[in-house]
Amino acid sequence: MLPAQVNRLTVQEAADRYVELVRAKTVTGALSPATAEVYARDVATFVRLAGPDRVLDDLTGEDVDAVLLAFARKPDERRKREERDEQGKGAGKSQGQSAASQARFRRSVSALFRHAASAGWVHLDPMTASSVRARERGGLRPERRALTREQAEGLIEAAGCPAAPPAEAAGSGGGRRRRADQRTDVRDALVVLLLTTVGPRVSELVRANVEDFYTNDGVRYWRIFGKGGRTRDVPLPDAVAAALDAYLAVRSGGDGEKALLLSWRGRRLARGDVQAVIDRVQARVDPARRRAVTPHGLRHTTATHLLADGTDMDAVRRVLGHSDLSTLGRYRDELPGELEVAMGSHPLLRRRHGRAVRDDRAAPDA
Repeated sequence: MLPAQVNRLTVQEAADRYVELVRAKTVTGALSPATAEVYARDVATFVRLAGPDRVLDDLTGEDVDAVLLAFARKPDERRKREERDEQGKGAGKSQGQSAASQARFRRSVSALFRHAASAGWVHLDPMTASSVRARERGGLRPERRALTREQAEGLIEAAGCPAAPPAEAAGSGGGRRRRADQRTDVRDALVVLLLTTVGPRVSELVRANVEDFYTNDGVRYWRIFGKGGRTRDVPLPDAVAAALDAYLAVRSGGDGEKALLLSWRGRRLARGDVQAVIDRVQARVDPARRRAVTPHGLRHTTATHLLADGTDMDAVRRVLGHSDLSTLGRYRDELPGELEVAMGSHPLLRRRHGRAVRDDRAAPDA
């Protein structure tokens, strides 16, 4: 029996066809535009590192390893900018790509070769023979990790406290006067509560429309439109539902604007604006309970504390919008003192207060 024939495409030709397919998925809702662009950017990097004129089917596991190592050593422009800002002088020493970036790049390349194998562009997937791996979870930046209970409660409490009044006019020696229509404290409180207690992806949060929130049997729900065109209906805690009602009562933009979260100009909030909201609320947290955190870190916070409190794993999976329970492992962070508390109240050694340990009375002889 003759081996199956493959279409001997060059790396560039295969990449072009694959990226075209990936971008087509955004039309059907199978992928978000942001995710599709990440795949396209990583595939373009792979083409440059592997060589655009090489035949895709000729690449081996060693070739893929060389590409992954070349990417890992590639200077991270974001880190270089941060170093320049901190040092106030020329570019700092490059540290290469972060573990998270390396893992993301590997996933993008793996997806390319999986499609190539199914489309008949390669005989065998060379990723199965690849041995280069990114450093594991220890590389996760601290601000992406879950907040402790005290830190999360401090953030939630600060979200419920109004910001300081606008500064007086500059003529009296104060800062620049802030316009009254820029007071967005109620909106910021809702953003923090949704991120901390429901744990949506930041893309899901900024895509939310007013019509996505509804009431059923007295319970307020949020219909979240997630990755891959999947939707999930998540009930809101009473405090979050109250914050939502308070915001809708003062929300600007009129009935013609569908977006839930609006800037003071009446436009849909952008992904980058969400971090600014968190930072504004964090500024009101007691310094002893304050820690820098990203929107993704608050997603970790939701998962970590729901699971630590004994919430059913499948319920947490549905809240976060994952299709597989195993994915929760990436969102469950360690909490300080957690092991000590667990072992200090071991279920096999617990006894109800007042219960007799043993009955010392001797049994009568037979």
